[in-house]
Amino acid sequence: MIVVDDQGYADFQPFKNHDTTVVTPNISKLANSGQIFTEAYTTAPVCSPSRAGILTGKNQFRWDKHASWGPGLPETVKTIPEYLKEVGYTTARIGKNDLGRNFHKYDTREYPLKHGYDEFVGFSAHAHDYWLLSKNIEEKTPDPKGTSALLGPLMHNEGTKSYEDGYLTDILTDEAIQYFKTSKDKPFFLTLAYNAVHHLIHEVPQKYLDKYKVKPISNYSPDSLMAYGKHKAGSYAAYYDKYSRAGAISASDLRGYYLANLNCLDDNIGRILVSLENEDLIKNTLIIFISDNGGSPLTGANNNPLTGGKYALWEGGIRVPLALSWPNKIAPGTVENAYVSATDILPTITQAAGITLRDSTLDGMSLLHPIKDRILVWKWKKTWAVRKGDWKLTNTNENHWKGEPTPLYIKPIVDNDALKLFNVKEDPGERKDLSSQYPEKVKALEADYNNWCQTNIGNY
Repeated sequence: MIVVDDQGYADFQPFKNHDTTVVTPNISKLANSGQIFTEAYTTAPVCSPSRAGILTGKNQFRWDKHASWGPGLPETVKTIPEYLKEVGYTTARIGKNDLGRNFHKYDTREYPLKHGYDEFVGFSAHAHDYWLLSKNIEEKTPDPKGTSALLGPLMHNEGTKSYEDGYLTDILTDEAIQYFKTSKDKPFFLTLAYNAVHHLIHEVPQKYLDKYKVKPISNYSPDSLMAYGKHKAGSYAAYYDKYSRAGAISASDLRGYYLANLNCLDDNIGRILVSLENEDLIKNTLIIFISDNGGSPLTGANNNPLTGGKYALWEGGIRVPLALSWPNKIAPGTVENAYVSATDILPTITQAAGITLRDSTLDGMSLLHPIKDRILVWKWKKTWAVRKGDWKLTNTNENHWKGEPTPLYIKPIVDNDALKLFNVKEDPGERKDLSSQYPEKVKALEADYNNWCQTNIGNY
């Protein structure tokens, strides 16, 4: 399972109407070898709750009634690797681990080794510096362990792993390739969770910067950094905050950095596919590719034709790229237009592994047999949404969190918490609010949402 971070909907080249500035031959090869889903949704518009939904097959607000950034992971909620370990799989997670609570801690349910993974190398936070991964920089930095502004060695099982040189996307790929070599003789489940294309988006190897004609920006150094905003001079938080939005980087240049970062990610996914071929695994491996939420308005991502982006329940925040590749099981070049959920990944994987599920509180259904006209619900802070058939009802508002969005961002038609009704099959950009024309549809969908919440929230 490959989970990428904040990829824009239009930045997925296998989609028919993708942004033509995007060239990702390896992601396209992966997707075109199997099935793509044009209407795939995550359970939240930000990373922590969304990843909880992927991991558990459940809407995370079942237990996190406030629908927060930090849902955590209850002991009573079973994960994909826990199911697979029971039937003999070895399991590993490489890269980002983020369930919104207990960052940087080992002895907690949220740490991968405590919820089903045998091996982990990566970080437990929203983000990590792409270049600064050494013990030396950690010791020199006054604030090395922020929830987003994080640098220094990666967590590795019960300890750490320091890298004096190297680029994080490359390093995560190296670790995955090594895992294939050592685990290929028995069933395995690998979650490869890249932090590309998340901030800090400008941190990319020089050859990609050259390709997209954007200038390098100096890496963080505690000795040379001035205070920024509320952050003290010399702090990594000051550096992260400075470059995590338009301002120090022009809004137009952010797109170039984003494309460079995406290009590097694509090359690394190509390395993964080559490794699977070299280890004679490609024909017998189910590969799932998904973005954890919509493209960020602050990085230069493109969600066209979808309104909004990360941080809000507009389509641009929750509709994402999703692909499955499974040779001899899924026909190449298949396109599925039924709407599906990231919660469907767990039932898909367990079905592939021959596991019978007996948990009636699962929200997911197998992607191998999508069901049309199901109810999907979302809850994010004080906003919510429900979809049934072609219709979506939501009270979401505009929310790009901090700073002005980049030019590719499609601004919502209104910015309020009133109920808004859209036919998202005909109008995926949510440009025509039909609530006044179809008041009975509004009532019915609102009742569907309320009934789901009354039945399912708070049973943990």
